[in-house]
Amino acid sequence: MSTYSPSSTRYDQMPYNRSGRSGLKLPALSLGLWHNFGDIDDLDVARKIILKAFDHGITHFDLANNYGPPGGSAEINFGKILNHNLKPYRDELIISTKAGYGMWPGPYGEWGSRKYMLASLDQSLKRVEIDYVDIFYSHRFDPETPLEETMTALSDAVKSGKALYAGISNYPAEASQKAFQLLRELGTPCLIHQARYSMLDRWVESELLDLLEAEGVGCIAYSPLAQGLLTDRYLKGIPADSRAAREVFLTKEQVDQVYQKIVRLNQIAQNRNQSLAQMALAWLLKDDRITSVLVGASSVQQLDNNVKSLENTAFSNEELKKIEELL
Repeated sequence: MSTYSPSSTRYDQMPYNRSGRSGLKLPALSLGLWHNFGDIDDLDVARKIILKAFDHGITHFDLANNYGPPGGSAEINFGKILNHNLKPYRDELIISTKAGYGMWPGPYGEWGSRKYMLASLDQSLKRVEIDYVDIFYSHRFDPETPLEETMTALSDAVKSGKALYAGISNYPAEASQKAFQLLRELGTPCLIHQARYSMLDRWVESELLDLLEAEGVGCIAYSPLAQGLLTDRYLKGIPADSRAAREVFLTKEQVDQVYQKIVRLNQIAQNRNQSLAQMALAWLLKDDRITSVLVGASSVQQLDNNVKSLENTAFSNEELKKIEELL
């Protein structure tokens, strides 16, 4: 039996933002389980991070079928923690998962066919050991499957009770608009779009955010720290054990290209009494079109530091001007 009791003040500090025109509110910060929660990671550390997140009022835990590694293991490990520690609080949690990337061999193991989407959802529910997810996403746009087919699969997942809301992720703006229209016609309006967005990757500002606002769809930003570039990790060069040194998700060339920017951004952050990472998260949350920002964490301390970003999310005009000039 679990001895865990969540903090009685867990809802006192965390802001909750309505997702588009839906009835659902998400915490300003959500916990992403892409890295650090798979079979190659320490389950005990993962448990401590997840429980601490809930103590902070982080109610939303973001998964996908391929998170791990290996793919599926993050869902299995989250399921263990959920069932051992958080089961009494299931109705206080938002659990999301996605289908779109390669999961099993053969032609039905990825992309956006109805066959793959619904089989993947069933597998995810078994791994997490739950009856439904709160949000089910199409993880990427499939240029070869009719969009009607993918969106009907999402809608049917909701109508079957296996998901409460439908979302899309990594969709370009034009496909997003068509997806929103289709889902509305199917009676399952799109809840949220999960998009890559950071100070160093701002494509959503020109192409997506106004569309989401007009359509009444929320936005949750992932990779807000640009794979670690917007942290203190690279302020003194490239550490030997870093992603850039191993060329995993990040190259040495990418670090070199933005090095002067991140050093100067860090100076602005220090003047705000924030770390670079805290300022990068606060900078995203200053825009009320952003429903939530997905943070990762490899330790409780890292999670705590990310949550501290919420203590100062206001920017002066002068700070915004300086940041804009740098970016």
